[in-house]
Amino acid sequence: MRNNDRAAFTMIELIFVIVVLGILAAIAIPKFAATRDDAQVAKGRSDVAAIRAAIVSERQVRLLKGESAYISSLDASVSPDMAGMTLFDNNGTAGNGLLQYGIATAEGNGHWMKTNANQYSYTIMGNPVAFTYTQASGTFDCNHDEAACKLLTE
Repeated sequence: MRNNDRAAFTMIELIFVIVVLGILAAIAIPKFAATRDDAQVAKGRSDVAAIRAAIVSERQVRLLKGESAYISSLDASVSPDMAGMTLFDNNGTAGNGLLQYGIATAEGNGHWMKTNANQYSYTIMGNPVAFTYTQASGTFDCNHDEAACKLLTE
C-alpha cells in the first residue's frame, strides 16, 4: 500500500491563490484611492467651515468693542507659495488668533498654500481651488462655477 499523504501544495493550488489575490487587489486598490480623495475633500470642507466660522467670531468680538470692520487679513505676513508656513493663525497682530491652531502650508493634494495677499488655494485631486478673502464683506469663497469649489463649499 502506498501512503497518499502530501506535505506541500500543488502548483495549480498556488496559481489559483495568486489569481484570487490579484482579483481582490484589483478591486481593493481603486476603492482605497477613492477613499483618500474623499478624505481630502472632507478635510477641505472642514477647514473652509472653520475659517468662515472664525471670521464671523472675530467680527462679533470686534462689534462688541465698537469696531464694525472685518479683520484685514487672515494670517500674519506669510509669504506666498512657501511651504511650512502657518496660515489663518491671526490677522497680522500677535496674540489675536483667528484659528486656535493655524494650518501649515504644503504643496500637493489636501494642503493649503497662500498665493497672494488674502488669496489662498487648497488642492484636491490635483486641482488647486482658489479662495479669496474679501475684507469689505468678510467672505472667504471660491468660484462656484468650478466643480472642485462646489465639492468644498456646497
